Amino acid sequence: MAALSLVVCMTACDPIDGAAPPAQRPPGPSSTAAADAPAGSPESNDEYAPPRFAPQVRKHAKAAAISPVLLMAILYNESYKPHDPDLERAWQKIDPDAAFGVANMHEAAFDDTKRGRPFADRAWTELPDDPDLAIEAAAWYLHDLGAGLAGGTGAYNRTDLLAMGYNAGPGHMAAVAAGTAPNAGAREYVTTLHENWPHARQALR
Repeated sequence: MAALSLVVCMTACDPIDGAAPPAQRPPGPSSTAAADAPAGSPESNDEYAPPRFAPQVRKHAKAAAISPVLLMAILYNESYKPHDPDLERAWQKIDPDAAFGVANMHEAAFDDTKRGRPFADRAWTELPDDPDLAIEAAAWYLHDLGAGLAGGTGAYNRTDLLAMGYNAGPGHMAAVAAGTAPNAGAREYVTTLHENWPHARQALR
């Protein structure tokens, strides 16, 4: 595995775990309902609301050596759709390429990530019923994306690139790190991450 890039923290480091937060940019036009609802609001009473998974986020982020704030912000980003297991399976029958679980992971990404991990014997089809497994898999996927950032990060910081990788795949992340402009979906995903970052930090306090 390629060596992890070092994150240099100055005054902008996140006080929760020392990870550099995303560069602050003006909010985009595509805020999700979850992004607009801080922890403790009615949105967080939803069974699948990100703040409910704070213990799992802390546990699996620590095991995978990633930022818990980033992992929680990813859950906020992925909370745009209902995570009821029956609804997810019904949608997957319409769209076989649909993602499963509270972290919206595709089957190929899950199968690649689970190799050699404690959940290697688990199946992608279990993700809708097991938020803990979904969060564990997302944590290690972010870990593996980070391992692929051995060189520079181009015009984006490490946190933004990991979010792009989670959204658009490691190949697109590597291309952006090398200087290619991110696609529209990846740019929007990063904008939403910036909006969700303070909510993620609050959820973990």
